[in-house]
Amino acid sequence: MTRLVAVSNRVAQPKKGKSSGGLAVGIWSALQKHGGVWFGWSGKTCRTEPSEPAVTELGDVRFVTTDLNKKEFELYYNGFSNDTLWPLFHFMLGYFKFSRTQYDAYCRINEFFARKLIPMLTDDDVIWVHDYHLIPLGGELRRGEVKAPIGFFLHVPFPGFDVMRSLPCYRAILQSLALYDVVGFQTERDLWAFHDCLTQPEIGGAVLRDGRVSAFGRVFRAEVFPIGIDVDDCADLAAENMGHTSVSRLAKSIGDRKLIIGVDRLDYSKGLELRFRAFERLLGRYPSVRGKVSLLQIAPPTRAGVRTYDTIRERLEQAAGNINGRYADIDWVPIRYLNQAYDRQLLMSLYRLAGVGLVTPIRDGMNLVAKEYVASQDPDDPGMLVLSTLAGASKELSAAVLVNPYDGNGTADGIQSAIEMPLGERQDRYQDMIRVLRENDIHRWCERFITLLGQARH
Repeated sequence: MTRLVAVSNRVAQPKKGKSSGGLAVGIWSALQKHGGVWFGWSGKTCRTEPSEPAVTELGDVRFVTTDLNKKEFELYYNGFSNDTLWPLFHFMLGYFKFSRTQYDAYCRINEFFARKLIPMLTDDDVIWVHDYHLIPLGGELRRGEVKAPIGFFLHVPFPGFDVMRSLPCYRAILQSLALYDVVGFQTERDLWAFHDCLTQPEIGGAVLRDGRVSAFGRVFRAEVFPIGIDVDDCADLAAENMGHTSVSRLAKSIGDRKLIIGVDRLDYSKGLELRFRAFERLLGRYPSVRGKVSLLQIAPPTRAGVRTYDTIRERLEQAAGNINGRYADIDWVPIRYLNQAYDRQLLMSLYRLAGVGLVTPIRDGMNLVAKEYVASQDPDDPGMLVLSTLAGASKELSAAVLVNPYDGNGTADGIQSAIEMPLGERQDRYQDMIRVLRENDIHRWCERFITLLGQARH
């Protein structure tokens, strides 16, 4: 019987059968159905050669985790993965850095993962590798004579050739992707960018009539698999937790004002400072909303101690302070900025409480917050999503109020449109979006990819 082996940088072992959402929900859902192994980093570092992987079991699923050498991890993760590939893949070359030392460590960690994983594999497995941290893993597995089908899914955007060639080792990255049997992307734009890279004269690849790709002496599939969410789980969590103490306290403090919510990791790709400035434009252009709306921005910190991210936090704190200082009143604060993480159960109910969901990244592969916001709404009185056209989710959620996050006035107008939208229009737009979310939910995403990967065996 075919066994699924999922590989990701970090393994998120669910507690009491529940996982935290996003990628974790997708992998866990697939593993529950098929059984198998989830392999990756334990979240711990050590100063010596890592010991053998730790194994825990939950039903038919084995969680296999390994520690990583602290110095190597810093170079691989904070270095090449997040100082090089993350800004490159998000088209943000102002943050892009390249170090050969970091790239070499990135390759060594992928080789290390392969070396630890190979003894656990059988020819009947299908192997599903996730995200930009592990692009070379498929090639390392092939060098270890793994015969099973190997697929790769990229959760972030993919750049066209003019951006990709900024990376000195771009050819090696493209060749690594060509060693998979199935390569998955979030949107058609990402797939087009991949085709653009492979069909350059110096690469010499081609897109075949049946949609497969030929490059680096291999023929493989590259297709679009927009990741979804567990719609019913989001809706149930939202409804069940409306009585949560924190939700009740927030509802009481908001009163009859309309709540606008944003939930994002503290990252430059999320466009948070532009969002704050667009909200400031809203207050300036539409004086009637002053005292009647509040923006709750939740932005958990990432990579604390890294100067780039510390600067983002400082600029957001300054922007929130300036806006509140200019517009706040004795009984009203325009922006509530929370630099901490909250449980997923609480977030779903906060989404349901909010009349406007504000999701305005300046580049995003998909953005599941947008989808979770819609799924969490009360169908009888749904809030309205304001969504960046530069998020992958905008291709599916076209019934949202779509805005360009670089256009402050346009974003302010979009927020105002969502605030004033009549109930009937909100219900119609909600029904359009929830239909799409159900058609392309997390379970369909998993099954489509795994089915195609299984066909590669033949």
